[in-house]
Amino acid sequence: MKNGFEFAVLDRGTMESPLGEKCHPCNLLPPILPILAHSLKRTQLKRVARSNNPSDLIIQIGDSSFHLHKLVMASRSEYLKRLVFERGSNRESAGDSLIIQIKNLPGGKKSFESIVNFCYGRKFDITASNIAPLYCAAHFLEMSEEIQEGNLISKTEAFLTFLILSSWKDTFRILKATESISHWAKDLQIVKRCSQAIALKVCANPNASSFTCQSERPSSKTNNSVHDWWFEDVSFLRIDHFIEVIQSIRRCGIKPELVSSCIERWTRKWFSQVTLGLDKETPKSLTLHRISIECLINILPTEENSVTCNFLLHLLKAGVMLKINSELLCVLERRVALMLEKCGVPDLLVKNQEEKYSLYDVTVVLRVLRFYVCGMSSNHSAKPKPNSVGRLVDGYLIQVARDENLTMESFKSLVEALPQNARHCDDNLYRAIDMYLKAHPNLTEEDRTDICRNLEYHRLSQEARKHVMQNERLPLKLTTEFVLLEQVNMTTSMTSNGSGYRRTNAQTIMRVNKDLERRETINAQEINMMRKDVEMIKSQLLKVYSCKLKLQNQLKGCIR
Repeated sequence: MKNGFEFAVLDRGTMESPLGEKCHPCNLLPPILPILAHSLKRTQLKRVARSNNPSDLIIQIGDSSFHLHKLVMASRSEYLKRLVFERGSNRESAGDSLIIQIKNLPGGKKSFESIVNFCYGRKFDITASNIAPLYCAAHFLEMSEEIQEGNLISKTEAFLTFLILSSWKDTFRILKATESISHWAKDLQIVKRCSQAIALKVCANPNASSFTCQSERPSSKTNNSVHDWWFEDVSFLRIDHFIEVIQSIRRCGIKPELVSSCIERWTRKWFSQVTLGLDKETPKSLTLHRISIECLINILPTEENSVTCNFLLHLLKAGVMLKINSELLCVLERRVALMLEKCGVPDLLVKNQEEKYSLYDVTVVLRVLRFYVCGMSSNHSAKPKPNSVGRLVDGYLIQVARDENLTMESFKSLVEALPQNARHCDDNLYRAIDMYLKAHPNLTEEDRTDICRNLEYHRLSQEARKHVMQNERLPLKLTTEFVLLEQVNMTTSMTSNGSGYRRTNAQTIMRVNKDLERRETINAQEINMMRKDVEMIKSQLLKVYSCKLKLQNQLKGCIR
């Protein structure tokens, strides 16, 4: 291009094309200028453009100073031209040199050094790592075509577009380079353009989208599946760039299940240790974590079953710890509550990171169960399936009951979280309670009685009742009650005048008083005999119980 820089290919250095091919970086060749710098002498804090003419302009960028020429710099930059010619008289000067201090230049002294080379006609490399700061710095200094043809804005714009459209990896390098110049990158739509380019390449995979694009996606060099070949690269993005990319991908029509899987990959990568050492985090980092979680919740796909229950519970756990917006917590609780009827026990398992806590976090599950119960009682138009949720909770109780660090209060809260009609049968509940008592042998008689308070004779199968009466881990009060009720049940069955009725099914409910009223054929003498038998058994059991208490007290006295 006449009086301008031309793109040229040098032999040093290579770049990778979107298809894995090698190509050379872009260099800019110098134009013909009235003042040429023989060299740019560099010291630790000073850059001096050496030419036949003495420098008359000092530009300070941070702690570095550039000794330059007014004519050269003002001929390329409208911003410097104004400072030099319009307000130069108001600037501090040292001898014949005008001193200009520039603050907040995108890319700092590195970008400005490239700009100096450009203005003096010296060759310099443009790569994916410096193109974004250089492009923003060119806009900051107003180096447009209006002041001179072939200026830096148009040059960097052309190469930036080329990289974004042609190279998958360079697009991510550009996004990485914009992290320090977020405001300019956003205003100049660099992040948006990169995000759209990534989305288009993702859409090029027919397995990832609801429609087929004609363009060719970059070849994957990893062992990822054909569906998630792009997850790993996207997971390295900063939260704001990641959100921009996800929004662009969703607009392209990617399946919501893939979008949520990508969000889950990013979250697990960046928040895998978020639950560790929060007390050591600075207020600034806690705020950043909080905002990140809130943003992730807001971009989750809303389609049914598009997000896994387990991932939602992990988000809920992080949200509770970071004290995010209460409305977003309710959104998560509601989504999980609506999925409970189709969930399995593994979906509810959210591990705690610290050893001093229980293996699994039961508090997040409790929050969801309480939300589910409230919704079940208030929404009469829907048809909930509490029995399936009851089986789910019993299975979860069996899973967590083995944990020695699980507190009695947490276990008891889980047992009581659902109403009684949520279970057809309490056999699994009894199994979980028995496992908890086995894992916690040091519980007092009072604590064991409190835990077993929800076990009822008529809600257990015959096999479970027999196990209760022989289980030494259970409180004596409970086993006494079960033995008594079993005797009453047997006596009632035997005196039913030949009836073959037996209450061995766990779904039947024994109502002794009503049964006695219905049996008109039983005479008063038989009823009195049955009552005497019951009283005798009861008195014998009470004697056994008092003997046990005396033995326990004597044992305690010997230990002391």
